[in-house]
Formats: sequence, C-alpha cells, structure tokens
Amino acid sequence: MLEIEMKFPVADFAEIEAKLNAWNASPAESHLEADHYWNAPDRDFRKTDEAFRLRRVGAKNVATYKGPKHDGPAKTRTEIEAPLQDGDEAADLFCKLVEHLAYRPVAVVRKQRVTRSFSRDGFQLNVCMDDVEQVGRYVEVEIVAPEDRKEDATKVLTAAAAELGLSDQEKRSYLQLLVGSK
Repeated sequence: MLEIEMKFPVADFAEIEAKLNAWNASPAESHLEADHYWNAPDRDFRKTDEAFRLRRVGAKNVATYKGPKHDGPAKTRTEIEAPLQDGDEAADLFCKLVEHLAYRPVAVVRKQRVTRSFSRDGFQLNVCMDDVEQVGRYVEVEIVAPEDRKEDATKVLTAAAAELGLSDQEKRSYLQLLVGSK
C-alpha cells in the first residue's frame, strides 16, 4: 500500500474544522503521539529518504517503515506498519532490540493530533491537525491506496486540499523539520 499525503503549515485549525463539519467528516479524535526514529547501521536514512520509527499513542505501539518518496505533487511512499504489544514494557523492549541491532536513535517527534475522516470518490481521506512540539501547526491530508490507484488518489487528495484552502505545501517530514530546527 502507498501512503499519499500532503502537509501544510497553518496558523490555526478553525477554518479547516468548519469545512470538515460542513462535509460531515467523522467526529474529531484527539490524542498525543510520540514517534521515536532510528537510523540504520548499514545506510543513512537521510540519504536514502527512508524512515523507521516506533509510534506510541497512549499504550498502543506500532513499528513503521517508510520507503523512499515517489516523484509527484504529493508525498507518496510505501508504508509498512506492524502493531506491537501494548504498554511501556513492550515499547522499551522494542527500543532495546533495535538499538542492539545497531540502529541509532535520531529524535522523538511529539505532537497533539486531531484526526477527522471522510470519503470521496471511493477513497477514505484522513485529515490530521497536528500541533508538533518545537515545529508548529500543520494539517496533513492523506489517503492510503494500492499502487494501481496512485494517480486517482493523488487527484482526489489534491482537490480536497485545495477545497480546504490549504496552500504552501511542506514536503519535509516532521523529523526533518525538528532536526533542522535544532
């Protein structure tokens, strides 16, 4: 599956919320996320444009690999997620495991995320309103789609972002923005 997303800096979320309400998007779900990133022992993910992380949302833990970005107007890449056992102990053990395999910790990206979703033209769209520590406020619009629907998904995503009034797309990841801001 491909994660196809666009991210935009915003001053606040009020206008986005109003449009999502008018579109009857799902009720807002708010939670804290902590994304722990590592770099590989055999290659530099900054150079290969990959990412490897543990996402913690409350007690939930998910390991994620993101492949290099594809060309195009949206940030599109292969994404593989593997749920892990819940809880602090499982997260700590996973961190120890990858560090024993010589993966090096890079940074932890922390954000308050509010997620809304809606359907359009056969796709489920997620809109994430993120307040990212030390980085700022951003809105991400994303679709997860099979590779053979990449072009259609990108068109739907681009149109929805424009209708939400989003402009000045930011193509760097939150990790890149955080590390670059230090």
